[in-house]
Amino acid sequence: MTDIPIPFRRWIITFAIALLVPTAVPAQTMETHQQRLQRVDANLNIVDTDLQAEYTIEKRDPGGSSTTTVAAVFRRDRTEQFLVLVLEPAVDKGRGYLKSGDNIWLYDPADRTFTFTSARDRFQNSSIRTSDFERSNLARDYRVTAATRESLGRFDTVVLDLEATTNRAAFPRIRIWVSEDDLVRKREDYSLSGQLLRTTAIPSYQRVGNRSIPAQMVILDHLVSRTINGRTVFERTTVTIRNPSLAPLADAVFTRDYLERVTR
Repeated sequence: MTDIPIPFRRWIITFAIALLVPTAVPAQTMETHQQRLQRVDANLNIVDTDLQAEYTIEKRDPGGSSTTTVAAVFRRDRTEQFLVLVLEPAVDKGRGYLKSGDNIWLYDPADRTFTFTSARDRFQNSSIRTSDFERSNLARDYRVTAATRESLGRFDTVVLDLEATTNRAAFPRIRIWVSEDDLVRKREDYSLSGQLLRTTAIPSYQRVGNRSIPAQMVILDHLVSRTINGRTVFERTTVTIRNPSLAPLADAVFTRDYLERVTR
């Protein structure tokens, strides 16, 4: 782990071992926990303006090889739209992902074609899914099935087990660790059969105006692994979010014409 920044080592270690034995949450109604999901969504979503930021996405394969993608991300949460434009590497420059309504298109600048893609698809062959660029819809897409309390590093968290209530959800089951400020600090994504697919740690958030935006995320893909020196090593994707802005964006940004125009 010598190549991993010290502040994130303990977060990665917690993916493989239990932190503390969870304790039961004081008796609360599931409605109360559902209200917590609404507060989480409200903290993460930006409905009164737009969001623009630069994402640096480093994927490290089990065994050491790595690739880096830099992308400009534009979000308009009030209409559930986003556009992701790949800036680096040069071979993928101009590739774009556009969500408008229920449709997500992948734009290939080489032959100037649009093809439909899914919220469940991997982004640039990393551990990020296309759905990770969307607004947070936990309260809309999931119901709480269980709740416990657990310490996660320096955070006292409520751990919520969630079950999808719509096929729009990217994963049928998830578990989230929510700190007292109603921010998600850790998340596990599961298949319908209960197989753990991904673990995401969000060690820190940055404040932009009165909004909280992740500063960095570390994602482990449990479907891609190797055994090295007797230890299981998972594919790891580190996402660093820089230069976030809440300045309003032109409507044209969230169109297919814009994608075609900026890559000419």
